[in-house]
Amino acid sequence: MNIYSKAVIKGSVKHPEIIGYAAFIPSDGKTMVSLSVYGLPKGSDIFALHIHEGTSCTGSSSDPFADTKSHYDTAGSPHPYHTGDLPPIFSEDGTSRFAFLTGKFTPEEIIGKTIVIHAMPDDFHSQPSGNSGEKIACGVIEKM
Repeated sequence: MNIYSKAVIKGSVKHPEIIGYAAFIPSDGKTMVSLSVYGLPKGSDIFALHIHEGTSCTGSSSDPFADTKSHYDTAGSPHPYHTGDLPPIFSEDGTSRFAFLTGKFTPEEIIGKTIVIHAMPDDFHSQPSGNSGEKIACGVIEKM
């Protein structure tokens, strides 16, 4: 039986205008990830996107999504080879819609994890998280 998962993505207190939706759909042994996000900060066109191991989009005043913890990683790999390292989001006027296929995880494996949008693009080499900056939006991944 195929298990699907999803996340409603909401911006931090500093970025309340961000709202989005992610769907994780099984596809021939891989996962199709579909994302729609609105209200991204204008002036930046590229944002990092990661699955984090934490189970909650909560935190502190200095890091509103601190409880998302580190990038989800099942193999002990360095960045950008974590299981949760995803392609960047490209935005046009604060809106992004895209889909991609990955074999890194199944929709079922990421249920309970978090999906996080960062303020900056991932540089794909800085450890441990690609120097991607502040976490500006988050969603808890749930069974669909």
